[in-house]
Amino acid sequence: MKFLITGVNGQLGYDVKRELESRGYINICSPSREELDITNEQMVAKVMLEYRPDVVIHCAAYTAVDKAEEERDLCYDINVNGTSYLVKYASEVRAKFMYISTDYVFDGTKTGVYEVDDINKPINYYGETKWLGEQRVREYFNHIIVRISWVFGINGKNFVKTMLKLAETRSELGVVSDQIGSPTYTEDLSKLLVDMALSDKTGTYHATNEGYCSWNEFAKYIFEVNGIDIKVNEVLTKDYKTVAKRPLNSKLDKSKLESDGFERLPDWQDAVKRYSKVLRKEGNK
Repeated sequence: MKFLITGVNGQLGYDVKRELESRGYINICSPSREELDITNEQMVAKVMLEYRPDVVIHCAAYTAVDKAEEERDLCYDINVNGTSYLVKYASEVRAKFMYISTDYVFDGTKTGVYEVDDINKPINYYGETKWLGEQRVREYFNHIIVRISWVFGINGKNFVKTMLKLAETRSELGVVSDQIGSPTYTEDLSKLLVDMALSDKTGTYHATNEGYCSWNEFAKYIFEVNGIDIKVNEVLTKDYKTVAKRPLNSKLDKSKLESDGFERLPDWQDAVKRYSKVLRKEGNK
């Protein structure tokens, strides 16, 4: 099988490539941004029609949530136009198309967990463009959409690394306590994505590590497993001003994974423990 991965220099794309390689796959096209600018239709056409992948795993995205409010044209170009071009040429070569989406397609006002078919009401521009990207993907029959949240991995910036860095110079932090969701470890998620790529399943899924927490609880656990003594104060969203609004409830229902024969990801606490060990090992090199 031949795979094309976009965004291979990001957290998720990096681990998806590693997972494919660990399973013995060698026909992997993982172009850099310079080699494949997804906002350039001619470049997309050239790469897709020459390589002719069996599966496209589209991990590339504009993800700077606050900057997206100001850089709307760029965000739209990457998340909507770029996705449209990839889908167009995936359909020409009859490739399975996998699109990574986000909890931010929901407004966060629901009391319970969000089902895959719940109404989408993004409250920030980033979420809106990811939702528009989903709509483009659904125009092609052979697709899988996977919504994820609170991502952390070895390759790139994330909340875990930020907390550990801040702890080097501070004895006290304020972290939001009323936004609830699930962390997602890219090493765990990449295994699931490859399983999905190799399956005959299509449709929309939610995939995060098991369990829910607030950003505040997430931060406290990061410090706990790394043996760091630091005070973490609770801050409400209304008192923590950001350019873009964030949903308060990002709880995603993942029961469809089980019903379609896929394994759920491990608990988020287990993922943070394993990830912290990897970070310590990397830091000691």
